[in-house]
Amino acid sequence: MKDLFNQVASNALYVVSFILIIAGLFVFAVVAEKVIQKKHGITDRTSAARKAASVGLLSALSAILMLFEIPMPFAPTFYKLDMSELPILIGAYAFGPAAGILIEFLKIVLKLFIKGTSTAFVGELANFSVGASFILPASIIYYARKTRKTAAVSCLVGTVCITIFGTVFNAVYLLPAFAKLYGIPLEVIFTMGSDVNPFAGDNIYSFVFACVAPLNLIKGSLNSLLTLLVYKKISPVLKGAGIEADLVRRTAKQ
Repeated sequence: MKDLFNQVASNALYVVSFILIIAGLFVFAVVAEKVIQKKHGITDRTSAARKAASVGLLSALSAILMLFEIPMPFAPTFYKLDMSELPILIGAYAFGPAAGILIEFLKIVLKLFIKGTSTAFVGELANFSVGASFILPASIIYYARKTRKTAAVSCLVGTVCITIFGTVFNAVYLLPAFAKLYGIPLEVIFTMGSDVNPFAGDNIYSFVFACVAPLNLIKGSLNSLLTLLVYKKISPVLKGAGIEADLVRRTAKQ
């Protein structure tokens, strides 16, 4: 805990920038929700207590899943697959895009308390930003029209967005930031890529295309597929719909 606070203090400017990005995305998600609610006449009937409990549970589950990382054979060892976006997408589908961004943020906070940071928050910013590029478009599309067809379309759009954004973000920001943080020339990183993937090449564009794009494509696809398979079964539990329906039936019998 003390080490985490020391890291926050020593990287205060970066942490403030991180928080501003999170706040900006959260405001965008809230505005998108309000616009969709007004346009489609959507009313959220889930109690605040129920929603808070579900958000907390999904955040904890996502933080735990974030700790289990799977190396990819086509990328250097510092690129790994995790399934932490699965509970977040389920939560965003159930409660809207703002809840999705909140769960994404709480996941990072919980991870920091559990494990701390070894990247001066660069890795955490990357994980949040790339995750948000998947969650936001998918949940906004589904929130406007909750059908199976829309769910499939929203997952497809989210997967395309995370693949494109994650690839570009790595090329423009993340890889140069990591190279500067650890004092490693980019050429060394490219060599690490070409050692495991002959298509990685010797420049940043071929590297992200061969190593980063497939990783994000797989991540988006797997999270989407699992969400489509389990969401309808989990949604009533998260919203307490089954409990509320049972109470209505019992009241009617009295």
